[in-house]
This record gives sequence, C-alpha cells and structure tokens, in this order.
Amino acid sequence: MAAWCWLLGGCGWLCGAGCGNGKSDPKAEAPPALKVQAMEDRNVFEADRPEQYPLVAAEQYMAARQLRVTGTVAPDVSRSVPVISVAAGRVVEIDARLGDSVKKGQLLLRVQSADLSAAFSDYRKALADEQLTRTQVERAKDLYDRGAVSLNDLQVAQDADAKAKVDVENTREHVRVLGGDIDHPAAIVEIRAPISGVITDQQVTNAAGVAGLGSPNPFTISDLSSVWILCDVFENDMSNVHLSEKAEIRLNAYPDKMFSGVISNIGPVLDPNQRTAKVRIEVRNPGLMRPGMFVTAVFRGKAAEAHTKVPATAILHLHDQDWVYLAAEGKKFRRVPVTGGEMLAGGMQELISGVSAGQKMVANALEFQNSVEQ
Repeated sequence: MAAWCWLLGGCGWLCGAGCGNGKSDPKAEAPPALKVQAMEDRNVFEADRPEQYPLVAAEQYMAARQLRVTGTVAPDVSRSVPVISVAAGRVVEIDARLGDSVKKGQLLLRVQSADLSAAFSDYRKALADEQLTRTQVERAKDLYDRGAVSLNDLQVAQDADAKAKVDVENTREHVRVLGGDIDHPAAIVEIRAPISGVITDQQVTNAAGVAGLGSPNPFTISDLSSVWILCDVFENDMSNVHLSEKAEIRLNAYPDKMFSGVISNIGPVLDPNQRTAKVRIEVRNPGLMRPGMFVTAVFRGKAAEAHTKVPATAILHLHDQDWVYLAAEGKKFRRVPVTGGEMLAGGMQELISGVSAGQKMVANALEFQNSVEQ
C-alpha cells in the first residue's frame, strides 16, 4: 500500500512537472526577497544579506563657514519719496492707485483748494496795487519836473511802487508753492509724481480731505530698482557678519534664482526679547523682488573649514527628521539622526551634524527603508 502511494505521488510529481501546460511559475523560481528585521532597539535593524546594500563613506571637504538666516524684502528708504500737497482741500479726482508704476511728472490726483483760490485773489490785488503805484510814480515825477510837488512827495510815491512790486512777487510765489499756474487761474491743484517708481503707500480716497502738510501724505513712491533685505541675526552668530561683505540671496518665490548683495548696516541694538540684531543688505532688483517677500540669506566666512558630505541618496527624511543607516557589527545597521545641509555638486549633500568623515552608511537609504517596511 505504501509503495502504491509512493508511485502515485511520484506519478503526480512527474505529471505536475512534465504533463502540465509547460509553463513555469516565475514566483517559484525568483530568489527569496531581502528581509530586514528590527531588533529590540527600534533604530537597529538586521539584514539577512547585508551585501545587497552598497555602502558609502562620509567624505570630508574644505569650505568657508556659512550662516543661513531668513529675512524680508523692504523698499530702500533713501529711494522712497512722499507725495505731498501743500494746499489743503478736497480730492476731486484720483488717477493712480496703490501698487501702480508711475513716471516722474505723471498726474496722481486733483485737489479743490480754497487756499489756492485765496492765493490767486491776493495775487490779482497785488497786481492792481502795483499798477496804481506805477501810475502815481509817473504822475509825481511829471509834477516834480514842473516844480508842482516836492522831492519828498516823489520819493514817497517811488517807495509805495517798490513795495507793490514786492507784494506781486510774494503772491506769485505763493501761488506757485501751492501748485497753481499763474497763467491759468483755478482753484484746482494738480499733484504730480516727483520721481518714477511704484506707489507703495496710499492714504487718500475720492472726496477725502487733504489737510496740507499737517496730514498723512496722500502717496509714497518708491524706486524699487534697488531694495533692502532685512534679516534677523542672533547675537551668537554676529561674529560671522561683517560690513561690506557679500551675501547670497534666494527668494522663497524663486528658489532656483540666486542674487548677490552687500551688507550695508548691522544694527547697533539687539532685540531684548529675541536676542537678534537687524542686518541690512542692499541688492539690485531685477524686477522680481517685491516688498514683503520672504528670502533666505547666506553669509560666508573667509577662512575654510572642514565639512562632511555624503551622497544625497544616503539621507532619508522621515518623521520631520533626516536619518542615515550606519553599518554596525555583523549584519546590523543602525539608524542615526543627522542634520542635513545644502545640496552640493555631483549629487552630494552636506551633513552638519550626526556623522563624521569616514563612517560608512547605506548608499540608498530609501531602498533600505522600503525593505524594513515589508
């Protein structure tokens, strides 16, 4: 009975191998999957075939020390000009808005002003007085030549005429200061742009009142061809920042573009709460920088220092932390937290802390992590 069963089993095996449909099972022929088992320490793993995970060694390279800080774009104060109205009155027309680009001399708004109306009235009265005194001088001179009046009477008339001319000049200048045109008397003041630039502040609306020099400026125009980058630097890092040195600027909105600026000021006073000082960088604006944008600034030292770099593939970002898998004794690997730095040429990345030069780690951390999760 046992022999018969053995024969049936053998025949079954033969039929399964030779009498079937002739197709092989690729899953049965494939090598067993790589297995990585977690040890008691959750950051230690054991691989059954560690040779399947190529290792790389952390390398040392020399580079200048760098400090990376954040900041914002701000208008250059020396290139920001307020638009003022000397004459008080009511706004009757606005021809520009916040954020508009304007040219020097462009009309911004019109103001109906009683001050200008009164100035034109004074000017016309001064002209009438000056014409009267001029006539009196001519008459007094003619009478003096005939002996009809004394020299004193002639001099009094000449003095009155001279004062009338001064009044005409003063009232004419008053009209000009208020923004009026002598040749076109009107109670409307036209406010024009003093420089070319962008309107970065607006404090006036239609039908609003303008109180002259005693009120907020209707507009502020900024020349954004050159801007400031204002950064906060902690006091422990102040030794890495020096006046007139260059800094690298990257906009958060355009991370692939790099700009260069010069440190023009280091704040002499620290913020008592944050323990930071304001550092000002002057940068030429190619047109991409807008006030309020966030930037990252990098200050580089002059002396070269030793740094560590590894292939970027050896670093795994997991749970808001960068990790590498260091080779341990036997078939084990240890997961170690590291602090990644900037990307380098050749697919390398700087490691600020966690690993020293010469230590070996898994070259492809993501592949190793996938094996762990299987």
